[in-house]
Amino acid sequence: MKYDFDKYVNRRNSASVKWDGIGDVFGVINNDIIPLWIADMDFLSPPEVIEAIKRRAEHGVFGYSLKPDSFYTAIVDWMRKRHDWKIKKEWMLVTPGVVAGLSMAVLSYTEPGDEVIVQPPVYSPFFNVVKNNERRVVYNPLKLENGRYTMDFEDLEGKFTSRTKMLILCSPHNPTGRVWSEDELKKLGEICLEHNTLIVSDEIHSDLVYKGVKHTPIASISDEFAQNTVTFIAPSKTFNVAGLSTSIAIIPNPKLLESFNEVVEKMEAGYTNIFGIVAAEAAYKYGEEWLEEVLAYLRGNLGFLKDFLKEKLPEIKVIEPEGTYLVWLDFRKLEMDDRSLNDFLLKEAKVALVSGSAFGPGGEGFQRMNIATPRSVLKKALERMERAIKKMKIGSKS
Repeated sequence: MKYDFDKYVNRRNSASVKWDGIGDVFGVINNDIIPLWIADMDFLSPPEVIEAIKRRAEHGVFGYSLKPDSFYTAIVDWMRKRHDWKIKKEWMLVTPGVVAGLSMAVLSYTEPGDEVIVQPPVYSPFFNVVKNNERRVVYNPLKLENGRYTMDFEDLEGKFTSRTKMLILCSPHNPTGRVWSEDELKKLGEICLEHNTLIVSDEIHSDLVYKGVKHTPIASISDEFAQNTVTFIAPSKTFNVAGLSTSIAIIPNPKLLESFNEVVEKMEAGYTNIFGIVAAEAAYKYGEEWLEEVLAYLRGNLGFLKDFLKEKLPEIKVIEPEGTYLVWLDFRKLEMDDRSLNDFLLKEAKVALVSGSAFGPGGEGFQRMNIATPRSVLKKALERMERAIKKMKIGSKS
């Protein structure tokens, strides 16, 4: 491989949320804990991205910055090549991150008291952007059948009321790793059209899909869907540049675009990070080879994880992901409540994952693991879990 993802990059004492923020997030001060929780990679970003940032930094003046045409062209070309979706520059607005964009969408298209449907277990900020803006969360839980999550369309049909204005879609899905099929997305899109409900689609993980699986942007399926969808993408997960806070809203419907832009202007949120724009353009122009190698390495990590658990920790089941570098693990056979499980992993195994309960109904008894780390780090974390669980078993027998 051209890129060395086995290389360990020491991120401690770099103001990393993942590595240095464990005490603040988990309430445990221990520099020996291995963090496999928040969704960023422990790999160096593509060298072309690093070089582009260096060149811009050498200029030495970092005032307010425009977004050049070349930035938009890079995104248009990427979406056409990787996802077979022909988008236009005039459909795009830049936001300071996807979560901020989701909050802007809630403010743009709903009123206080309106209902927003989410599909748990799902990324927890989905709940926050609804509740914090005085809207009401409506749950359409996913179904887990034979180790695979699917949408519950029958349940969904019963959830619409006159106050239901929006459904937030996670595609690919975090934390379960599902990459929704075109048939599933067609059915969802048709139901939302029938009930006059806007789809806001978080597609931040869209580039991170495994071999043999294809991500379909829901807005690319038909013009009707495009006119009823606001899509968010970002280079942040794909190229490990989350700290540069740059994402893109793709809004083909002129009226929806105008409404969203009005909120951006009210919030004075139109200015963006100079380095985020530079990094995004470089990543989308030159990062494809790096991405392909990352995906191959992640497949290797996933295989290593599955083999390790099957041989040494069969109590923990892997929900097979089709995309993302996040793995949804079923710990229910350990028969521990979520608080006890969290404490056990942190204090006994010294590994930080994300509690399934954070993802809403259906997350109880699960944990989310980030496998975008050198295999040596993943191996060390799994060995710690193995030792802790064996010790627990011995203690329960004595």
